[in-house]
Amino acid sequence: MTRARLNIFVEPEHARRLEDLSLHRGVSKSSVIAAALASFLSPDATDQREAATVKRLDRLSRQFERLERDQAILIETVALYLRHYLTVALPVPEQQQEALRAQGRARYAQFIEQLARHIQRGRSLVREIHEEIGPLDGDVPAPSAAVSAQEPGGEGGA
Repeated sequence: MTRARLNIFVEPEHARRLEDLSLHRGVSKSSVIAAALASFLSPDATDQREAATVKRLDRLSRQFERLERDQAILIETVALYLRHYLTVALPVPEQQQEALRAQGRARYAQFIEQLARHIQRGRSLVREIHEEIGPLDGDVPAPSAAVSAQEPGGEGGA
């Protein structure tokens, strides 16, 4: 095979790295440069890099859409709860406030305990809502959705 001789100039740092790589791999500097040029000039390599980038961007777009949807569900959940609470909550007489605060602390501790159990089991309220309403257009089920679908319900709450 005929080879063309080239005289090129490179930065001293590149020359040092080329020397190190060729010694480390036990090949000539010419073969390292030839492989690098072949990779750089190959249209397949460019197409492969572009395809990989597009695939990653598509995956990130789907993840971002799921995050937006989940965030909308959480916002609506909090808004609905606040509307309900503010509609039905009655003013409390001064003499009952301390007893209600104590009851509120106890309820909050119970809520945190249930939330911790729920999370430790890998369950997700948002995922349960998705399962109840069914998949939306272009929706890809979460990888752990099958796990929570198999878990028996029976936690009387959150």
